[in-house]
Amino acid sequence: MLAGLRGSITVGGVAAAIHLLKCFQEKQQAALVLEKEKANAELQMLKAQLHPHFLFNTLNTIYSLTQDVSQKASGMILGLSHLLRYILYECNQPLVPLEKELTMISDYLQLEKARYDQGLDMAVQLPKTTHHLIAPLLLLPFIENAFKHGASRMIENPWISLTVTLHEDTLAMKLINGKPAGHTHPLPGIGIANVRKRLALSYPTQHELAIHDEEEMYIVNLTVTLTQAYPEPVKSVYNGVAD
Repeated sequence: MLAGLRGSITVGGVAAAIHLLKCFQEKQQAALVLEKEKANAELQMLKAQLHPHFLFNTLNTIYSLTQDVSQKASGMILGLSHLLRYILYECNQPLVPLEKELTMISDYLQLEKARYDQGLDMAVQLPKTTHHLIAPLLLLPFIENAFKHGASRMIENPWISLTVTLHEDTLAMKLINGKPAGHTHPLPGIGIANVRKRLALSYPTQHELAIHDEEEMYIVNLTVTLTQAYPEPVKSVYNGVAD
């Protein structure tokens, strides 16, 4: 009788544990869905604040007015248009062509370089063509930090080095920026924290991230295993400012 009672308790305990584990998994899944829906709602609200067509048509007008006045200004407007177009129209998908992501990064770097007016030493190496997909805006927060906490704080000779290579399906990014001697970066902000979460969710066992805060430089090493999508290189989709 006691043996039967022990067996019943054991079976009941296992069943209860399985039920609790199932409830925990369901709650965790619901929390992830809620977080994703919240992020999507925030993105849609941000887009709704200013209609994209109005924005691009206005930029197109400014671009045409500045072409005969300042080639530098018109070039910056064109780059800003490309950047906004990509964020508004391309980043709704979980994955985007890597080539588009790299084009966006190139546009962003040119805008930043123009702000420094030849005062920035910037070395950039990006792969030319690729058939791979990547989570959108995955690399940009690191590059933004290189300017925010590095180049913008250097009174003399600010510099940034960005190398992105692709070997088979592995993307490797090495980002180094100078900083004033002894300057310590603040604690990671929301942007970097979000990237870490996205890497953990989208590439849980397919990425390595190492960030080093050295005496006179800040170093980011990131490797991500990507998926392939296109049998042929994707051609550039940007031919001008307007739709």
